[in-house]
Amino acid sequence: MIRTFFVVLFVFLYLILGIPVLGIFWLISKNEKWKASAALAQLRLVQWAFRCICAISGVKLTVIGEEQVPTDEPVLYIGNHRSYFDIVISYARCPRLTGYIAKDSMLQIPLLSTWMKRLNCLFINRDDIKESLKTILAGIENVKNGISMCIYPEGTRGKGADELEMLPFKEGSLKIAEKTGCKIVPMAMTGSADIFEKHIPYIRRSRVILEYGAPIDVNTLSKEEKKKLGNYCQTEIAQMLKKHKEM
Repeated sequence: MIRTFFVVLFVFLYLILGIPVLGIFWLISKNEKWKASAALAQLRLVQWAFRCICAISGVKLTVIGEEQVPTDEPVLYIGNHRSYFDIVISYARCPRLTGYIAKDSMLQIPLLSTWMKRLNCLFINRDDIKESLKTILAGIENVKNGISMCIYPEGTRGKGADELEMLPFKEGSLKIAEKTGCKIVPMAMTGSADIFEKHIPYIRRSRVILEYGAPIDVNTLSKEEKKKLGNYCQTEIAQMLKKHKEM
């Protein structure tokens, strides 16, 4: 109970005290000379907040393969999705500007949605194919402008009892890599649901494993692999999750 209280308190204070900070960054970004620096500063500030949340929550994190993540080019991160903490944990480690694709319902949350927009996050309505396509096209433009993107191809959080269970990956979510030629960085996360989702509304100390797989260059895949890119990527993540289970 105490962890839940302090996490909620921290988030509340961060969002409230962050109002003038948002204003300052907005003013700075009006100057083209300082725009890029302001964007990176906002990212680092949010990453600091996410690391604080993980510390307060008692997350014991093991990271594998992070040295494989390209730092000099935009990429498309994809991963299995079982917890809200997947975003908190992985976003805190992005080396460069990165936007996440989130449910459009997040737009209803004051201040949080503002921070997300400032950090190049996009919002998707999965029930509207036309609007979903617009979001993917916006993600493609972000990558072309040097901003990495992250999407969870399952489309929603998995709720199965087995960590290895995943919903089928949606092929459309990988168009960002297909159309830009950027590398796909597969992420496998185990134990994140143990922090919160398995015992809502309480946050509990948990051990989490985050593994980055070798970047996937779509251009080097066979015709058949490209045709079933979602299945190919899901298999890569499933292999990492299986290894976690044996650890």
